[in-house]
Amino acid sequence: QVQLGELGGGLVQAGGSLRLSCTASGRTFSGNAMGWFRQAPGKDREFVAAISWSGYTTDYTDSVKGRFTISRDNPKNTVYLQMNSLKPEDTAVYYCAASPIATVSRRGYIYWGRGTQVTVSS
Repeated sequence: QVQLGELGGGLVQAGGSLRLSCTASGRTFSGNAMGWFRQAPGKDREFVAAISWSGYTTDYTDSVKGRFTISRDNPKNTVYLQMNSLKPEDTAVYYCAASPIATVSRRGYIYWGRGTQVTVSS
């Protein structure tokens, strides 16, 4: 059974940093693009960042460009999201997801983690 497990969420003050990690078990995702999404209270889930299977190509939603960095370690079957200069509007549950294709995409993800809460206080 495929499982994605996120770690690293928590409470941080505005301007602070957090690093989220997501480790896959049950199968390897070295041939799949991976992504991070988030859902704030009362809002739809939104795309945050994605990385190709090789790690050479990334994509970010405009609101996090220059502040967030997605990376992956294929031998460890883990993807990371480094979040710097956090803002209260970044508060959300963050989910990692695996795509069925190798190239970056903002939709079509088929495996999802359970999410980790990130709260940014002002």
